[in-house]
Amino acid sequence: MAAEFGRLRKGAVNTTVAAVVVAALAASQAPGVTTDDAGRRVTTGTQPSVDTPAEDSATGNSPYYTDLPPLNSPNPSPSPTTPVTPVASEAGIPATVLDAYKKAATALQEAKPGCNLEWQLLAAIGKVESGQARGGRVDANGTTLTPILGPQLNGNGFASISDTDNGAYDGDSAYDRAVGPMQFIPSTWEWAGRDGNGDGKRDPNNVYDAALAAGHYLCRFGWDLSTQGDLSSAILSYNNSQDYLNLVLRWLEYYRKGTHEIPDGTGTLPSDRSDDNAGASPSPTPTPPGTPATPSTPSKPGGNDGSTSPKPTPPGTTPPSTPPSTPTPTPTPTDTVDHLEDAGTAKLTAMAGDTFTEKISARAETEAGKGVAKVRIRFTIIGQTDATFAGGEKYAAALTNSAGEAVAPALQAGEDTGEFVVRATLVGRSIPGLDYTATVTERAADTLARTSDTALTCTPGGEFADQVEVKATYKGAVADKVAATATLIKSADDPTENDKGPYFKDADGKVVRTLTGLTTDANGLLKLPKLYADDTTGTFLLRINTAGGATLTVELKVATAETSPAPTPSESEPASPSASASPSA
Repeated sequence: MAAEFGRLRKGAVNTTVAAVVVAALAASQAPGVTTDDAGRRVTTGTQPSVDTPAEDSATGNSPYYTDLPPLNSPNPSPSPTTPVTPVASEAGIPATVLDAYKKAATALQEAKPGCNLEWQLLAAIGKVESGQARGGRVDANGTTLTPILGPQLNGNGFASISDTDNGAYDGDSAYDRAVGPMQFIPSTWEWAGRDGNGDGKRDPNNVYDAALAAGHYLCRFGWDLSTQGDLSSAILSYNNSQDYLNLVLRWLEYYRKGTHEIPDGTGTLPSDRSDDNAGASPSPTPTPPGTPATPSTPSKPGGNDGSTSPKPTPPGTTPPSTPPSTPTPTPTPTDTVDHLEDAGTAKLTAMAGDTFTEKISARAETEAGKGVAKVRIRFTIIGQTDATFAGGEKYAAALTNSAGEAVAPALQAGEDTGEFVVRATLVGRSIPGLDYTATVTERAADTLARTSDTALTCTPGGEFADQVEVKATYKGAVADKVAATATLIKSADDPTENDKGPYFKDADGKVVRTLTGLTTDANGLLKLPKLYADDTTGTFLLRINTAGGATLTVELKVATAETSPAPTPSESEPASPSASASPSA
């Protein structure tokens, strides 16, 4: 009874009591509303945006299942005298599907710990999008037994998204459809897809791949899903609907209270959808395990009896007229693109750890060289590099503007130096792509300065009281993690290592006059080890060099301690007459 009452079909609740109950249930999870430790409702004031274009959402704003969570607890606690009653199957999550959600969340905790992704959020979205892969109808590797496809996004009650994958993912070469357990549209899967089960493929029909892709999708833009505002924004980016947001939040809260594992294929199939088409799916409904399938007899040319000859027209019946020819479909903007051109991208160079100041810009053109607006260009980072786009992704996609130009997000250099390639390709057409070469150079400094002006002096055989500390900058900004060397040199004109004078000590206490492998800290500071002096006196030089050409020469002095000279007669008592008198005088 509770499970039946917990279902909601959009537009179908028409009694006052049901409407009041549903409103009360949804209110506690409305965006901008949270609860404190005492269960009181608290308004955060953060409202999610609802103006994202359909093609920029994960699902293309496809329909979703609107079944509400059961009203009972997912893990009821029976009394000692009451036998345990199995929880309804719709409250459980199929074993393989649950494992995929948990593995994806664990991977995101390592890759993007600041996102704070919970596996329960993936479960909530998976429930709403596909009913947990239609009740867990997946094989041992996590691939759905039959494809899960959304309706054709042809603008008839849905968004209009022309085909972007030549039917490779959704089998539809006219329009896109949402695909798989997490219902990605093909153009989004192309850059968001992941290999979650380690088989070397990115398959939207595999729950491990789809769950990991959904996790990365929800964690882009640096969102922190432990905050209500970012959580709402992430969910809305997946399917841009306020009702969808409220429903996912309901399931999220339900799964947070606990759930249990059920065998694959035994989950309850969803019953209601947001397009008022209860239980509909363009893909065939899988046969429950243990039930022999009864395939329908396919139609044959000429009629359903298998004959290849046309059926004769009964006497007195007017033969049907020749059907009209199929009109030629209007070309989509993507169909008109002939090639891609660079749109004035400057040289792409950045130091390790920095953001590239220049962005990649590509232009989609017709054969006549006219720019094509509203087509999608995908940018992919290729090569052995840890560089990413902003948000930590290796893929990005952008729509062309009225001039036909699409600009990729900023590139973020990692610590790997050298060259890599960013390839721009047109989504939905197989035309040659454009390759852009980007270069990451080692971290550098252009200025070095001591942090103290205290003179560095020492007596022979002693140690210098002050350690040498310098600060590195590059174009006035702190130069962190910059490699440096320090050498005690013979003279300003002879930078070879000195064989006498001040020295450092290694871990074994041996004399060292050249230090390598030094690195400035996060504040650009470098503090050298303590310096010692041998018995040689004089003025000596310490030279510090960094990557990028910054150089600083520091003067070191070794001298004996000054002693007070013997007093002269003029500085002592007046000389006695006998001492001052001279016989010759």
